[in-house]
Amino acid sequence: QVGFMVAAVGLGTQLAINGAVALAFTNILYKTLLFMGTGAVLYATGKSKLTELGGLYKLMPAAFVLYMVGAVSISGFPLFSGFVSKGMVVYAAEVSHILPVFILLMIASVGTFVSVGLKLPYFTWFGKNNKLTVNTLPVGMYLGMGLTAFSCLFIGVYPAILYNILPYQVDYQPYTVAHLWETGSILIFTGLIFWLLVNKIKPKQGIILDFDWFYRRPAPLARKIFVDSPAYMFGKAEQASGIIVSQLVKFGANPVGRVVWYSKNLGKIITNKHQLSEEPYEFDPHRYRTPLGFMVIMVMLGFVVIALLSLLSGS
Repeated sequence: QVGFMVAAVGLGTQLAINGAVALAFTNILYKTLLFMGTGAVLYATGKSKLTELGGLYKLMPAAFVLYMVGAVSISGFPLFSGFVSKGMVVYAAEVSHILPVFILLMIASVGTFVSVGLKLPYFTWFGKNNKLTVNTLPVGMYLGMGLTAFSCLFIGVYPAILYNILPYQVDYQPYTVAHLWETGSILIFTGLIFWLLVNKIKPKQGIILDFDWFYRRPAPLARKIFVDSPAYMFGKAEQASGIIVSQLVKFGANPVGRVVWYSKNLGKIITNKHQLSEEPYEFDPHRYRTPLGFMVIMVMLGFVVIALLSLLSGS
């Protein structure tokens, strides 16, 4: 809608400036009405995704009607405020003989009707969803939407009340046969196309990428290179360090037993076999110490040998 106003200012004619001012005024009305309708849906359902909405026209008929007043107003339907304001901007481009601007404004009008006048209300109010429950709307919501909807309708039916306060003398008649035929043809053709393609443009869960494409798309690869791979390497290094430290602690607790255990299981460890022999006991200073009786015998035997050697040498 602001794009229409900027285009009108760019055209610069009195008719275009009048159209920009009129559109700014009516845009406040029907855009506010659309926001209030959206707020009513949020309040009543607690949901904000089209994929979770549908069938609300049965549960909230009054809110649906008031919302649709805003939808048809912004789409430029006859008898509503958008028809008498937005049509002035399009007509200003036409009489200025600037064909590219006129065509682009017509395309923008079709896009507005498809998005706000057809797609959004269809999947919000008519889509299939039988599981929704709604809260009762406060009277104040209906009152605000009702007054704004009445303003959109009143200006559309009686545009002179708006035209009389515009900056320049208004030499424009919205309700001509040509304008009605042109608008009606566009709306009917657009509605038919939407009806044929409604299943193709059905809302789907997902993320719409805009400028964030430049950091969302490379993000998985960057994460894999700079986060996941270093984390994996550090994890493996930590695991290996834990194993080495654990084995060193076990070796320090029982060096002889650990050497014996390794000698028995080295082949199994290399071939990755899991049936290893029983772990050695914890360190016991007497486990591998030579028995005292054996040492006494050896000492006595040593004395005997020395005594024999002494006797033989003396003789």
